[in-house]
Amino acid sequence: MKKRAFAILFGLVAAAASALGTFAWVTKTNDDPLKMLPGVDPSKASGTIITAGSSTVFPVSELIAAMFKEDGFKGQVIVDSIGSGAGFDRFCTAGETDIANASVPIKQTQVDAAKAIGRTPVEFRLGTDALAVVVSKSNTWVSDISQSELKLAFSTAVYWSDVRPSWPKKEIKRYIPGTDSGTFDYFVEHLYKKDRKPILAAKNTQMSEDDNVLVRGVSGDPYAIGFFGFAYYLENRAKLKVLSVDGVEANAANVDKGTYPLARPIFIYSDAKIMNDKPQVAAFIAYYLTYVDEALKEVGYFPAPEADRRKARQNWLDAVKGRY
Repeated sequence: MKKRAFAILFGLVAAAASALGTFAWVTKTNDDPLKMLPGVDPSKASGTIITAGSSTVFPVSELIAAMFKEDGFKGQVIVDSIGSGAGFDRFCTAGETDIANASVPIKQTQVDAAKAIGRTPVEFRLGTDALAVVVSKSNTWVSDISQSELKLAFSTAVYWSDVRPSWPKKEIKRYIPGTDSGTFDYFVEHLYKKDRKPILAAKNTQMSEDDNVLVRGVSGDPYAIGFFGFAYYLENRAKLKVLSVDGVEANAANVDKGTYPLARPIFIYSDAKIMNDKPQVAAFIAYYLTYVDEALKEVGYFPAPEADRRKARQNWLDAVKGRY
């Protein structure tokens, strides 16, 4: 990525940050802050930023972290891919991270756990991921699958012919995210109405928090099927085939129209006290929200609706009120 010229690119006017309590890395703008947050000069921020959580959000956060460092940040950004549930545990219960990456919205129990350790989670909607249902390129009989057939394919069906009689009588091999994954939670909630039992009881099922393990498993077996974030399909489309669901392709147009049935929002979460005590975290999140659409496009995800983007910017402004 080319280094960004903040003042030129955004028409930002640099302001002195001599007043007590202001962020030294912020540049002012007269534009509507809900359209454009104050600019960030990463070279003036320092320290450590720790993020952990969703494997779906991981490639976006990893790319933003690389951009942040390329644009001058001298500190360290740690991005761990451990699943949304484990990410919330580290943020809300253990208090070990500054930011939680999530492919599912935070639960009230997790909010309560965070408040018990003095944190109030602040939500930042990033964009939308289309969950991809995939088979190997060597699978010649599946191109479209219904949601009712998906329920069978990942639970009680033993053979492909149990899902659709015209398909071969060959055992289905299933590769799915682990139970700490927000992708797993979303799939179960959407197709099985939150009941994990059918999918967990299915035979020939390999679970992993590492989507690359799932990619290898599916791509190497014509009788395998799996699901994960759309970015991992795009990265491996030479050896995977993505299935239409209920006749609707997983693509940007159908996600934007809301017709693709397996699309879900992705988020990061932080806390106002963290953002104010650790200005580098506030800087990173402001930078994240500024460049998120660029990163989403490069990774293969889709921008959030404008109302949600404005809400994310408002949440940042509220968290650092009076500090810029």
